[in-house]
Amino acid sequence: MTALVRGVALVSGAAGGIGAAVARLLAEQGDTVLAVDRDERQLASVVDKLTADGLTAHARPADVTSPGAVEALVGDIEENTGPITRLVNAAGVLRLGEARHLSEEDWHTTLAVNATGVFLLSRAVVNRMVERRHGALVTVASNAAGLARTEMAAYAASKAAATAFTRCLGLEVARYGIRCNVVAPGSTDTPMLRGMHPPGAAARAAVAGNPDAYRTGIPLGKVATPLDVARAVRFLLSEEAGHITLETLTVDGGATLGAL
Repeated sequence: MTALVRGVALVSGAAGGIGAAVARLLAEQGDTVLAVDRDERQLASVVDKLTADGLTAHARPADVTSPGAVEALVGDIEENTGPITRLVNAAGVLRLGEARHLSEEDWHTTLAVNATGVFLLSRAVVNRMVERRHGALVTVASNAAGLARTEMAAYAASKAAATAFTRCLGLEVARYGIRCNVVAPGSTDTPMLRGMHPPGAAARAAVAGNPDAYRTGIPLGKVATPLDVARAVRFLLSEEAGHITLETLTVDGGATLGAL
């Protein structure tokens, strides 16, 4: 079993998909989980299920794109729950469209959540970790950050920005014993993936690929589950990854052919 010392974990995007899976894994390992999302109803549902299973988790609705909201959230957690030892940036949105036809709203919204949200949360948490000279951070990005995708310019750009930011941050704070890594999923069975395809067709389409869109299939013959990705996140947060920082762990079943 992955070695994980108990602590306080803040997980953004925890109302569903990968974020919810990460929240459960960390809670099952004994962490106190602060589950963050702006979808209050779905977030409450996720946390209710965790607490019903005897796990320690708290719903903290918040907008990660708001500097004031983020600073207030992190300050309150530190004061009333305890020092944050782990941060997982898993909040994300997807707006599809050819680059030359994207609206300004689609562009700004995608960058605000997927990149600025990572910046704001990471800054607020890591500034406090520095004082303690300890902590670990994982940003959930995407294999699209390093590979051109049709109709995904805003998403790919935002995930590339989040990846570069996380690695630069990790370089700057390594001297304080803080590790910053990235997990880059490929096609994962979440509402985001299902929304890209006709009902019931998402997994099949992802596995098969689409030569007309310059998209390879998935050599392993299946899409990832949120748990597959969450396990990679848990590993990078754990003491077993204690000498790993500035790295990107790609979890895509071989879809990028090992190129990332």
